[in-house]
Amino acid sequence: MKLTPNVIYKLFPDLDWEFHEALSLLEEYDINTPLRISHFLAQVTHESNDFKVLKENLNYSQSGLLSVFKKYFTPEQALAYARKPEKIANRVYANRLGNGDEASGDGWKYRGRGAIQVTGKTNYMKCSLYLFNDERLLTNPDKLLEPKYAILSACWYWRTNNLNMWCDNNDIYTLTRRINGGLNGIEDRKKRFDRIYSIFKS
Repeated sequence: MKLTPNVIYKLFPDLDWEFHEALSLLEEYDINTPLRISHFLAQVTHESNDFKVLKENLNYSQSGLLSVFKKYFTPEQALAYARKPEKIANRVYANRLGNGDEASGDGWKYRGRGAIQVTGKTNYMKCSLYLFNDERLLTNPDKLLEPKYAILSACWYWRTNNLNMWCDNNDIYTLTRRINGGLNGIEDRKKRFDRIYSIFKS
C-alpha cells in the first residue's frame, strides 16, 4: 500500500511539499499497511511536533538538567551549564554512542536530528552508510534536517529496529518504548494513531 498524495493531504493539509515527497517513499521501507503507516506517522509526528522540530533542543535550565540528566550534573555543575545547549550536549553525550570526550565536541555535532532523532556518532555513521553508501553524515550531520532525509533517517531507524513487528501486533506501548526509551507522550501518540488510522478505515 502506498501513501498517496490525497491521503497525505487529508492527514496534514498544511505540510510542505518536500515532506509530501518524502512520505511517498515509505513503501520502499515496508511501511506499507494501514497499521504500519499509522503507527509510523503517529510516532514521528509526536517526536518532531508535526515535522516542525527536527533537531534536539538542549536548552535546559538548572532544574531541567537535574531532572532529565541528573546522573551527569551536581547542582553546582547544572548551574554552570544551564541554558548552554552546546556545553550540555558535549557533556551528556561524551564517551558514548561512538562520541569522543567532552572536549571533542562530538556530543553537540552528533546531537539528535531527523524525524526520529538520530543521536551519536555511531548512529550517524550507520545511517549514512545505509542511506548514502558513504560517510557524508559525519561531515554534514545537518543533512538530516532536510525533509527527505529527516523522514528517510526515521525509516532507517524503523527498519533496523524491526518496528513493523510491533505495528503488526498493534502494540503502541512497545513501539513507544523502542523509540523513546519510556512511555513519554503515550496519550498524544495514541490520539495521533487513532486519528490517522481512522482515515485509512474511512
